Amino acid sequence: MLVDDADDLRLLIKTHLGFSDRFCIVAEGADGVAAIEAARQHQPDLLLLDVSMPRMDGLEALPQILAVAPNTRVVMYTGFDDAALAERARRLGATALIEKSFPLERLADELDAICGDGGAAGSPSRAAVPAPTSAAELDSGVLDEHLERFRELFEEAAIGMATMTLTGYVVRANKALATVIGRPLHDLLGSRYADFADDSTQRVVQALHEAQEGAGAVVRFEHSTQSPPRRLLATAAPVRDSNGRPLYLFLQVQDVTAQRGAEEALRRSEERFRLLVEAVQDYAIFMLDPTGVIASWNAGAQRIKGYTASEAIGQHFRMFYPPDQQRIKHPEHELELALANGQYEEEGWRIRKDGTRFWASVMITAVYDDDGEHVGFAKVTRNIDQRRLMQIELEQAAGALASANEDLAGANRRLSREAADQAQFLAVTAHELRSPVTVVSGGARMLAQHWDDFDESERAGLFASMQSSATRLQALLSDLLTAARVESGALRLSMEPVDVRSLLVDAVAAARTARPDAQITLECTEGLRVRGEQPKLAQAVDNLITNAIRHGAQPVRVGCRAVGATVEIVVADAGPGVAAEVRDRLFERFATGSGRSGTGLGLFIVRELARAHGGDAWYVASGADGAHFVLSLPAVHDD
Repeated sequence: MLVDDADDLRLLIKTHLGFSDRFCIVAEGADGVAAIEAARQHQPDLLLLDVSMPRMDGLEALPQILAVAPNTRVVMYTGFDDAALAERARRLGATALIEKSFPLERLADELDAICGDGGAAGSPSRAAVPAPTSAAELDSGVLDEHLERFRELFEEAAIGMATMTLTGYVVRANKALATVIGRPLHDLLGSRYADFADDSTQRVVQALHEAQEGAGAVVRFEHSTQSPPRRLLATAAPVRDSNGRPLYLFLQVQDVTAQRGAEEALRRSEERFRLLVEAVQDYAIFMLDPTGVIASWNAGAQRIKGYTASEAIGQHFRMFYPPDQQRIKHPEHELELALANGQYEEEGWRIRKDGTRFWASVMITAVYDDDGEHVGFAKVTRNIDQRRLMQIELEQAAGALASANEDLAGANRRLSREAADQAQFLAVTAHELRSPVTVVSGGARMLAQHWDDFDESERAGLFASMQSSATRLQALLSDLLTAARVESGALRLSMEPVDVRSLLVDAVAAARTARPDAQITLECTEGLRVRGEQPKLAQAVDNLITNAIRHGAQPVRVGCRAVGATVEIVVADAGPGVAAEVRDRLFERFATGSGRSGTGLGLFIVRELARAHGGDAWYVASGADGAHFVLSLPAVHDD
């Protein structure tokens, strides 16, 4: 019985097992719930069970499967190579654990050995580890090296990170996560992440569900831990396949204890400020509703104006103005100016309750709620004959407080965007590497082992799929290496004259090879040359053409032109263009935009390579004429 949420992978495994003539597939399933019911009905001898699946994952379903089918040997099938995960599966009753990187042509032998070893469910787990088998695997060594670098980045990252099943069980975690959670690393693996949230377990479960079910790419939530006491900010993002189906969840966790402490200190500071306003004796500070009726009254207002709170609240503030100013509606005019300009200041005569006058400095400020709705005015009055210096200091303190609030808000926005970008980049990069290598290795092995079993069209289909995946790997690895060199300042160029038309002819030919169905036209003047490094310029042009094919509409038009001392390479498509809200970030690192796939490095690399050559790159919004991307480079002129 096969249980895996990937239909294409189940088909591939079923094909291999069918060729072995040793196994009969009695049932299939796509999640743990289906696995339990099918196991109850068919009582299979052997069940190959995926770890990460929607609704219910393999770790959660395993004990229930053994409860309804106690004689079934359950072999866990996973893409995560971790000894602690294998130990967790063994404790739950699994007979063995096989990694998905295990060669498919040896899978039947491995399962046959498991069935014939005489062990019962719950016997010691044996994690199958693939060994190099043929020259066809040599190319995968390069990919393995890059995957190992990614694992090192994951393990040594300063921020806590984990990979989880779709139902929230941790299958891979780094040391930083163990540190912020306050648990040994081996305790995290195979455990439900929500169980580490001391104050909001249900909220964590709901957030992880939203991460895989919702339309948004990232879900953020907070929770606390008690030992040690910390406040953690978690960011969960789904990793999806090419059809948009979630495969697993990527989690990033930050210790925000200090930040929340600072926010609490700020809240206490604001509370102290409020108490100060209420207690201050030398300032009349009170609120007006939008029509000018007094809504609050502090001790300073009572001292300066002579009215108690019960006498003033509910009255119109015109009562403090001399009769001549009341007649010309000057108080109402002050509110109009404050509403129009945000605030209003003046000095003038005011009247106390006993009828005496004093010269006052007045500031009226329009007040809005978080939704931008006008809710009233704040009014500060001071007798400047006695306390002018104090008012200046108070205004400076209020300005500093507002600036500090704005700086904190800006820092939070930048941190949130960087965290979301990094989490999305890491998750997508891991997925982009895993999918094509599975297609290349699996297809190559099937062709090597079963060449005569396929007809010509089937072989051609497999070759086309392998070629497409290899091209994706080559482009991704090239972009990652270039981006890393740009970020570290290690990019070095070997400059020489480059013929622009030859450069574009090669780029268009490569694009047509990768996408035979693509409609690409080329118009370029003969004789234009630029100074640069041919491979790096080709990489920039390839990224622009690939971007146009993937995100625009055909036909794609590639052209070049001389503009003064520069040569401009233009790649345009017939699509609707780039949405206005994402144009400002098009060339930023990790910027993918709404609904766009990929790592978000393509256009970033185009611009950085252009600038490294002394040029630049930009986007031109051309209305109904599609998207236009321009790569500008210094021209080489013959003497």
